[in-house]
Amino acid sequence: MLHINDLSYRLGDRLLFDKATVALPAGTKAGLVGRNGTGKTTLLRFITGSQSPDDGSVTVKPGAHIGQVAQEAPGGPTSLLDFVLDADSERTSLLAEAETATDPHRIAEVHTRLGDIDAYAAPSRAATILSGLGFPHADQGRPCSDFSGGWRMRVALAAVLFAEPDLLLLDEPSNYLDLEGVMWLETYLQRYPHTVLIVSHDRDLLNTSVDTIVHLDQGKLSAYRGGYDSFDRQRREQQALNLKLKRKQDDQRRHMQAFVDRFRAKATKARQAQSRLKMLEKLEPIPGMVEDEVRPFQLPNPEKQLSPPIIAANEAVVGYDEKAILRALNFNVDPDDRIGLLGANGNGKTTLAKLLSGRLQVMDGRLKRSHKMDVAYFAQHQIDELEPAQSAFDHVRVLMPDATEAQVRARTAQLGFGPEKADTPAEALSGGEKARLQLGLATFTGPHLLILDEPTNHLDVDSRAALIDALNTFEGAVIIISHDRTLLESTVDRLWLVSDGSVKGFDGDLNDYKRWLLDRERGGKSPKQAANATPQDDRKSAAKKREELAPLKKEIVRLEALMADIEGKIEKIDERLADGSIYVEKPDRAVEYAKKKNDAQKVLEQAEERWMALSEEYEQAVAAA
Repeated sequence: MLHINDLSYRLGDRLLFDKATVALPAGTKAGLVGRNGTGKTTLLRFITGSQSPDDGSVTVKPGAHIGQVAQEAPGGPTSLLDFVLDADSERTSLLAEAETATDPHRIAEVHTRLGDIDAYAAPSRAATILSGLGFPHADQGRPCSDFSGGWRMRVALAAVLFAEPDLLLLDEPSNYLDLEGVMWLETYLQRYPHTVLIVSHDRDLLNTSVDTIVHLDQGKLSAYRGGYDSFDRQRREQQALNLKLKRKQDDQRRHMQAFVDRFRAKATKARQAQSRLKMLEKLEPIPGMVEDEVRPFQLPNPEKQLSPPIIAANEAVVGYDEKAILRALNFNVDPDDRIGLLGANGNGKTTLAKLLSGRLQVMDGRLKRSHKMDVAYFAQHQIDELEPAQSAFDHVRVLMPDATEAQVRARTAQLGFGPEKADTPAEALSGGEKARLQLGLATFTGPHLLILDEPTNHLDVDSRAALIDALNTFEGAVIIISHDRTLLESTVDRLWLVSDGSVKGFDGDLNDYKRWLLDRERGGKSPKQAANATPQDDRKSAAKKREELAPLKKEIVRLEALMADIEGKIEKIDERLADGSIYVEKPDRAVEYAKKKNDAQKVLEQAEERWMALSEEYEQAVAAA
């Protein structure tokens, strides 16, 4: 499907690609990984043809349709559902032609093709995709202009998923999804029938949705089978092997060089010395472990711990402009709490975070907070609040007006901005560097409570790991909103579910939460039931699900019988066509048999495709049960 051969590209004085080569067969689901700034998005531009490399080639299978999320969010009066449906240009064109065509033969062809592409079921499929990405049925008829930029980007994602391109390119799709949307996308990509190349730093997404990892490192592309964890293990094993071989080779080089240096001037040893010199020249160097340094995050601890609870809510109500968003809030936050907020976007997680941080006040009820508490609040949009022309040093200087320049530079370096980056204007920093700077500024004074709203959107995998390390050594309370399951699973010990206008503790882990989401779609268990289900309950639930799957299994068995019957008929036709005399004695019969065989093969192919899709659906449903 995709072949990248000897790709080279230089951006200024940086060599992004150095004769990079990789191939992805049709049907591959690949994750493209690498440090920020290595050229992943540039590679996607080469694939779409919107940018050209200096040398080498990028070849996509002839006739294949490439799909990518539009860079501009959709707007205007078009409804969400119509915008997604319009993404299938063939269907839109055929439906329009069906209304105007007058030639009976062409009308028949159009309707046959509409049936082949399952055009009349398209609205249902589009609605399912929109629902999975967080749009309830009532919102799908609203115009795109009613929604904010982040939500409209979800509509753009829904459109490209609906179009089902032969090669689907996704660049950090989870950045504008919540945890629920990411979980849905993982399942959708597992079932996607064509080739996928996804740029992502979301470890869980890369573990569950792809079967190949393409690593971009030092201008080279390397493919690894399996998900991210498998790639990480293989890479470390290769690095260890390279290091071992490099040490061995270095010893060999030293011995050869010592012999050459000692005996080159002696006539009796000159030939041997010359021979070893040639061996040294031919000895290909083995690369050592080259790892770009990931600077740690520095989260200053509070100078003094406060008495619990630092926040206590009693029947509190919060909202905007006299409109209540969350009601009947009853909870405590202790000085050492680690809390993850769950719930779909729009349910009030950010509203709760603003209440806890003091940016919103209660409309009714009580919210008591420690008067000595220092709160640090980091939201992803805050990186846009940095002064574009000011450097990291300038931003830190504002917080240390009486310090010497040396002291300010030392503190700036602690935030991760050494001499090479300290004076770079914020507008020239990468997204990850801006996030690092804003987080450092927010936590500058050693807060008692740290609230993080989607902190990982611009961080690569290694930087996310560094943030996890910093959070786990931070001695204050932490509340996190994130679509990154690895971050949540590694740092929080309590989960709160923000849903249906209130906040409740979720008694379970993220796996329980995912099961609850799936059950909820089928009208199943409550959060508490999902977390506290007994083995007997699980067996009953599994039996019920198997019963629900019986019609699906029956259809699979029917298709298997149909395929066997068609294969038998084709075999009999082949036997008759193998008799050469039929072409001389009964040529019309030979043509008839050939036509029957062609028709049977088409029916067989359709049956096989449906059988494969249903079998995969059945296996996944059984596994989930």
